[in-house]
Amino acid sequence: MRATNIAARAGRWSAQHRRIAILGWFAFVIAATVGGGLIGTKSLTDSEMGNGSSRAADIAVDRAGFRESSGEQVLLQARTGAASEAELRRAADELAQRLSKVPHVEKVVSAFDAGATGQVSEDGRSALLSFEIAGDDDAAAQRVDATQAATAAVQAAHPELRVEQIGSASAEKAFEESLGEDFKKAETLSLPLTLLILLVAFGALVAAGLPLLLGMTAVGATLGLLGPISQLTPVTDQIASVILLIGLAVGVDYSMFYVRREMEERDKGKGSQAALAAAAATSGHAIVVSGFIVLISMAGMLLSGSSVFVSFGVGTIAVVSVAVVGSLTFLPAMLSWLGEKGWTEKGRVPILGRLRHRGGGRSRVWSWILDRVLARPLISAGVATALLVALALPAIGMHTMSAGIAGLPEDQPIRATHERVQAAFPGSTEPAEVVVQAADVTSPQVRAGIARLRREAVATGRMSEPIDVHVNPDRTLAVVQIPLHGTGESKDALALLAALREDVVPATIANVPGTTVDVSGETAGSKDFNDTMKSHLPLVFGFVLGAAFLLLLVTFRSVVIPIKAIVLNLLSVGASYGVLTLVFQHGWGESLLGFEAGGGVTSWLPLFLFVILFGLSMDYHVFILSRIREAVLGGASTEAAVAEGIKSTAGVVTSAAAVMIAVFSVFATLGAMEFKQMGVGLAAAILIDATLVRAVLLPATMKLLGEWNWYLPRGLSWLPKTGAVATQRA
Repeated sequence: MRATNIAARAGRWSAQHRRIAILGWFAFVIAATVGGGLIGTKSLTDSEMGNGSSRAADIAVDRAGFRESSGEQVLLQARTGAASEAELRRAADELAQRLSKVPHVEKVVSAFDAGATGQVSEDGRSALLSFEIAGDDDAAAQRVDATQAATAAVQAAHPELRVEQIGSASAEKAFEESLGEDFKKAETLSLPLTLLILLVAFGALVAAGLPLLLGMTAVGATLGLLGPISQLTPVTDQIASVILLIGLAVGVDYSMFYVRREMEERDKGKGSQAALAAAAATSGHAIVVSGFIVLISMAGMLLSGSSVFVSFGVGTIAVVSVAVVGSLTFLPAMLSWLGEKGWTEKGRVPILGRLRHRGGGRSRVWSWILDRVLARPLISAGVATALLVALALPAIGMHTMSAGIAGLPEDQPIRATHERVQAAFPGSTEPAEVVVQAADVTSPQVRAGIARLRREAVATGRMSEPIDVHVNPDRTLAVVQIPLHGTGESKDALALLAALREDVVPATIANVPGTTVDVSGETAGSKDFNDTMKSHLPLVFGFVLGAAFLLLLVTFRSVVIPIKAIVLNLLSVGASYGVLTLVFQHGWGESLLGFEAGGGVTSWLPLFLFVILFGLSMDYHVFILSRIREAVLGGASTEAAVAEGIKSTAGVVTSAAAVMIAVFSVFATLGAMEFKQMGVGLAAAILIDATLVRAVLLPATMKLLGEWNWYLPRGLSWLPKTGAVATQRA
């Protein structure tokens, strides 16, 4: 078979220069890993991850010259009934004394100090003690242990009370511990599960190990490349988990498509090199097209208006690019070397090995289903569409929110502490921050404006003391912290934020000439992030869908194929949104997954899922359509080509989907709510896509459309022929 496309040429070159291709790949992976470690990864700061007014406020605070520190609070609360003031005072005094001896602790303020306001609850059962830990976020997270030890000592001395610490450093430590445990669990479980599924798919240890080797080396190289990349565009701390998730999925998928086609061609009697050439010209090209579509989808995140999504986009673009390059060079070189030595199917599992070769590796189950779908295409398409629409309907009422501390695993003590502090002192753990900038914030006019701000805030009855004011050394910026009687993005909190931004601030401090005022805080940051996502969604959707349409149009020389592909993928995405809403907003399956529904979906997840799922779904779509188009160009009718294309790919698509579902399901078992939601959403979408969409809706609609599938207006006949889908079977 003549090499007519870039994948075929790359495969031929790699097979002829396999020593260079194999050693060059490992050298690249090692160099990237070592180089990245030496350079280090530059992370986004908290302020850089924001949006809108809250981002402006946070950046101004970062540049204001404050001495870096992290605020902490300790709740002192009677376990039952009401504690006497004397009991709370004794515990508070003892804790203050202990904390004063801890290095880097400063500004210890007890509820019972002179001038302290709002730090004893209305029922007298609870009191707060606040202090700061000097140093940046990383330093404070390391230094918080000593303060927690002091808190624990007072707790042990006063068992009749709850003495519990919470704050930014405590939360950061809890998040890091949870993230570390989750990442370790994901690594520990995902690799064995992937290898097991690959063993079932290939029936031989060596063939099963190749996709896993490509996926892991692609992930390792990309994590190393983050070092130099992050110097140009800083990344989030979560990017490593996203790269592992996507890199393992696409790396394994691409190599499975390639290896299975090579093994299929050998089963037909071709020699190892001829089989490799056929796989390169067909499955290799499908990988190129699929890779481009995935890259387009990931690039959509660059248009989101959020630095967090730009980080995700950069990381996923990098790992998909590396996986595609490895699939076109390293993989054929390895297959050529192993094929020459007869090692491709070394370590064959007796029963599984025989099953793989029986019937050309085709699935009897999917063949049975497909025969019935093609016999009744209209009914099949109608039932499948109705099911997908029914699953998608709950997404209409989807509510997005930022989980914050509530997103930690339920066994983290800080979650319960957060809830108790919120109940006794509403808003004190997540106050709104009114950031005032002026030539001199200590001038009489600005101080009077801040005083009016405090009075008007308390007068609402839903904002309360203690209201703290912090002035920077240059006296050009003041941060006014106002507790809101609401949590996160609850309706109460959002209503109070609106009142603060639209009524209280404009009527008070914003009236002072020469001042610039922005509002930040947990609720404000989440609100601004959601507003940015909503305003940029049309741009992201338009870019991804438009670019995918053009690429599929050129690849398959049809206007019907790309339109149908987009509609089917949107149905998959919509169904996954519906599942997420049912599970995490309405609480379906709480006991099974071990969580408590928080009333909404993580705010960044819908856009993330769209670009990821659209790209991954196209993997299967392009792979299947390439086989169908190949059969059509070989002289088969559309109906026969659909049956041949799907039956011949059903096994590998099922196996590839099983790998993705297994990896994503591991994330669904993790403790952090964000990872759990991401895992459930991705696993559900891939399951839906590989069954209802690819096995039922795709063949049914292609049968119904017949030759219209390949309709191309005469005005577009000038489109180039890419060469891969035109490659006929030898």
